Amino acid sequence: KSGRKTGKRPAMKLDTSASGVYSIAPTPFLEDGAIDWTSVDRMTDFYFEAGCNGFTILGVLGEASKMDADEALAIAARVIKRANGKPIIVGVSAPGFAAMRSLSRKVMDMGAAAVMIAPGAGLKTDDQITGYFRNAVEAIGSDVPWVLQDYPHSTGVTMSNGVVKKVVTENPSLVILKHEDWPGLDKITTLRGWEKDGSMRKISILIGNNGLFFDFELDRGVDGANTGYAFPDMLVEMIALNKAGKRDQAHDLF
Repeated sequence: KSGRKTGKRPAMKLDTSASGVYSIAPTPFLEDGAIDWTSVDRMTDFYFEAGCNGFTILGVLGEASKMDADEALAIAARVIKRANGKPIIVGVSAPGFAAMRSLSRKVMDMGAAAVMIAPGAGLKTDDQITGYFRNAVEAIGSDVPWVLQDYPHSTGVTMSNGVVKKVVTENPSLVILKHEDWPGLDKITTLRGWEKDGSMRKISILIGNNGLFFDFELDRGVDGANTGYAFPDMLVEMIALNKAGKRDQAHDLF
């Protein structure tokens, strides 16, 4: 109802059927370090004009760590409003669960489609990793769909195939794996195999790493890309060619 009153389309929460291209957005700054709001609007329009299904803000590329809480919320509010119901994922990784919960609940109330969480720094054992995500979900609420960022080169935390499986199994609100392990083709194949034999529920797998291995990851059965990339329209075209069975053309484009 509120969507009809305001003329804005209500945002849809992402689920395990998510596919396509979800770019990771930078945060535009002015010379003095203030946020460049005009560029934020242009950037939002650009991603959808390029054919993206949605995009992620306040990730590693978005330099979330350089902003205070008010700035992060202001960016989320501006982008979500500009997207007009199209899916926006918000990075909410934080040193503490209180900050993670606060940002998550606020951006979901604004109309975000999901949040993205990376493992906390210093996690060493499998039990520590799985416990961390159980605590994170308890903090943000089990009603909030979330993306698991598996990017060991940034986080310093390596998650084995079995750990990812356990996190997926223990947390039904996990809907997408942002797969950035490297090399990681075997991980994709293993997870898809577990889905096929019924030992793990089906989730969406979207790849990162600047699309470096996208050509091969599509062959392994990923659902799309969730990555920073200078030419997102190329990623969109890659997926379209792949779905059409035009494997050679997709390879040539890549």
